[in-house]
Amino acid sequence: MTSGEITSVGTAGAAPEHVAGRGAWFKKLPVVHQVRQSVGLQRGMLIAGLVLTTVFVLVAVFAPLLAPYGWSQLRSGDGVAFGAQQPPSAEHWFGTTVGGYDVLSRVVWGAQTSLLVVIVAVAASIVVGVLLGLVSGYFGGWLDRVLVVIADAIYAFPSLLLAILLAIVISGGQSSMWGGILAAALSITVVFVPQYFRVVRAEVVRIKAEAFVDSARVLGTGHWRIMTRHVLRNSTRTLPLIVTLNASEAILTLAGLGFLGFGIEPTAAAEWGYDLQRSLADVTSGIWWTALFPGLAIVLAAMGMTLMGESLNDLADPRLRSRARSGQVAGAVAATSVEADASDPENPASAEHSEENPKGGDA
Repeated sequence: MTSGEITSVGTAGAAPEHVAGRGAWFKKLPVVHQVRQSVGLQRGMLIAGLVLTTVFVLVAVFAPLLAPYGWSQLRSGDGVAFGAQQPPSAEHWFGTTVGGYDVLSRVVWGAQTSLLVVIVAVAASIVVGVLLGLVSGYFGGWLDRVLVVIADAIYAFPSLLLAILLAIVISGGQSSMWGGILAAALSITVVFVPQYFRVVRAEVVRIKAEAFVDSARVLGTGHWRIMTRHVLRNSTRTLPLIVTLNASEAILTLAGLGFLGFGIEPTAAAEWGYDLQRSLADVTSGIWWTALFPGLAIVLAAMGMTLMGESLNDLADPRLRSRARSGQVAGAVAATSVEADASDPENPASAEHSEENPKGGDA
């Protein structure tokens, strides 16, 4: 084989470097990378969760454009009242409630309220939980023991009951939109802080015993720089998984508070739990639309974030990821494998058979 043939064979099918690198940044994006990494049912769950979560976020962000009316609007632009418990129609696609509100508008504006509560609750939980876990795990001692006992006590307390108690204490009869959102978010925050505290503290206790932390101490690096530069950066890798699961729990907790009457005031903002509670009497009367759509919104929003969080959690586990990948490779190998043809003259088994029967199969 000449050098020209070797060159042509070695470069055949090889793409130029600028072509091969095209789109590489897109494949490395966090969500895209997880989708490409998942297989089978796991990929279906992840995509379904991403679709439901994206729809929920888009509806919440563009609520002023999507909602035909305000959350507390009772009359149309020409002054005509909507009417109570009107069935779905061209004017009101989801009908009206017992109070005369448009159900579609309440559902759309309720998505915005839920998203705001989720953002405030999760952000405050991360800040407080990560800070306490970092300090407790790094310094240890009596402070660590006290914080662990408090976190375990809060974590063992029923979350919804604790959220109800804190909502009553924090709200203090607050009826404004942001006051109600902050009261609901902070009551949920106290429930979530122990989860972030325990996860971060466990990682900090493990990381502070590593060799690179000891090397930083020997070089004279201060505690604050070690905590923020070396320990914190390596102890928060699992937080995105907890965030997705806590977001769905925040939606359910907010709906539970509103259903029990401890959530946001109905005149301050739309809230799915409150609308669901007000529609209980309608169900026995055959008025199904006032309960169906708020309940469906709660289920779909919580299910989307739960599916996404569980799928990301499975992908983060090396054992589950390697097991799924091994199953996919085994299936591909089985599909491409072929049986050897006995009549093939290049087959050794066929050649051996011909030597044993030189007469062409005569007994």
